[in-house]
Amino acid sequence: MMNVRMDRNHMMRVLVVCGGALLILAGILASAKSVSAHGYVDSPASRAIQCKNGLNTNCGSIVHEPQSLEGYKGFPNAGPADGKIASAGLAGFGNLDAQTATRWNKASISSGTNTFTWKFTAPHATTSYRYFITKPNWDPNAPLSRAQLDLTPFCTVQGNGQAPPTTLSHSCNVPARTGYHIILAVWDISNTPMAWYNVIDVQFGAADNTAPTAPANLTSGAVSTTTAALSWSAATDQNGITGYEIYAGSNSTPVATVLGNQLSTTVTNLTAGTTYNFTVKAYDPSGNRSAASNSVQVTTSPLQNDVTPPTNPTGLHVMGPAGTNSLTLMWNASTDAAGIAGYRIYSGSTVVATVTGPATSKYITGLTPNTSYTYTVRAIDPSLNESGNSNAITVTTAQVSTATPWAVNTAYALNALVSYNGVTYKCIQAHTSQAGWTPSSSASLWQAQ
Repeated sequence: MMNVRMDRNHMMRVLVVCGGALLILAGILASAKSVSAHGYVDSPASRAIQCKNGLNTNCGSIVHEPQSLEGYKGFPNAGPADGKIASAGLAGFGNLDAQTATRWNKASISSGTNTFTWKFTAPHATTSYRYFITKPNWDPNAPLSRAQLDLTPFCTVQGNGQAPPTTLSHSCNVPARTGYHIILAVWDISNTPMAWYNVIDVQFGAADNTAPTAPANLTSGAVSTTTAALSWSAATDQNGITGYEIYAGSNSTPVATVLGNQLSTTVTNLTAGTTYNFTVKAYDPSGNRSAASNSVQVTTSPLQNDVTPPTNPTGLHVMGPAGTNSLTLMWNASTDAAGIAGYRIYSGSTVVATVTGPATSKYITGLTPNTSYTYTVRAIDPSLNESGNSNAITVTTAQVSTATPWAVNTAYALNALVSYNGVTYKCIQAHTSQAGWTPSSSASLWQAQ
C-alpha cells in the first residue's frame, strides 16, 4: 500500500511539473502571436501572400498579416502538427490547411536553379532558412503531413545568427518534379524557440522567364497633404498579369500593391509638402517583374502653420527575448494630419535611436549584457512637432550564456542551462538525460530561455 501511495504521489508531482511547463510554453506562443510575426516568401508567391493579393480566396484573416505564420521550431521533429503545417499550427489561420489539388493558385516553376525571395517586416537573429518539397508520389488531396514531404531539405542557407535585411533572396536547386507540388520554406530563429512556416504551391512545367511589358501612361490625379491618386495603362504577359507594384523614387520596396485587374490606386501615408517620383511595375504568376513605367512627379500639399503634434505611439514592446547586446523594439503607429516623418527612441531624456518614415520597429544594438534599459518612443511630423511619450518599457539584456551543449546520459540539476539547436534551455526537473529527451521535445524537463 505504501508503494502504491508513493507511486501516486510521484505521478502527481510529474503531472504538476508537466502542466506548468505546458502553460509556460503556451504563454510563450500566445505572446509571440500577439506581437505579430514578421516574414513571408514573396517569390515564388507563397500561399499566404497569394491570399493577400487576392489570387487565393476564402483565406480568412491571413489576408491582413501574411507575415505572421509563426510556430515552434525544430521541424520535422517538432513544430506544427501534421495537417496544420500550412497554418503553422495557429488556429486563427486554419483556412490555410485546406488541401485539394485545385484549392490554391499555383506559381509556375521548373526544376533546377530557382530564386526564393523573402520579405521581412522586422529583423530576427537567424539560425537558417530551409526548403522542403513534397515527394514525387504525394497525394495533393490529402492533408499536408510529414509523410507527404521529403524531410531532407533540398536547400539550406545558414543565417549565422544575423538578422536579415528587408528583402533577402536565396538561389536553390529544386529537385525534379512534375505537376503540382508544395514547397515548405522554414525560417528558423536563433534567439527564440520560434520559426516561420510558409507553404508555396507550385506547378512544374516550362519555365516562364519572360517579364511583362511595362505599364504605360502613368498619370497623377487628386493630391492632398498625405495622398496621391495614380492611374496607368495595362501591361501584358502571355500568362496574365498578377499585380502591379507602385514605387516612390529609388526605394526598392513598393509603397502600394494592387491586383492585376486594377489600373489605379490612391497612395496613402505620404508626407505633406513633399515631392515624390512614382513609377509602376507589373508582375506575372512566376514573379517576373516588368521594367518601370514612365515616372510621374507629385508634390503633396503643404500644411500651413502646423503646430499640432502627432498622437502618442502606443503598445511599445520588445519583440522576442532580448539578446546579450541587442533587442528589437516595436510599437503601434501614431497619426498626424500631415503624416508621420519618423520616430525618436528615448532612454530617459536621451535620444538613442531614430526611425525615418512610417516604420514602427527598431533594432537596437551596442547594449551591455545583463543590464536593464528603459525606453519610450515619440513620433514627429514633417514640421518636427513631437508627440508625447509612448508607454515606457523596461527590459534587461541577457546574461552571457553559461550553457553547455545538451548531451545524452548526463545528470542535469534544477536550473542547469544547456544549448540545443541554437536555443538556451533551463532545466525545470532534475534528471539524467536519455536518447530522445531533447530539450525541444521535453517540455516537462526543459524551458526555453
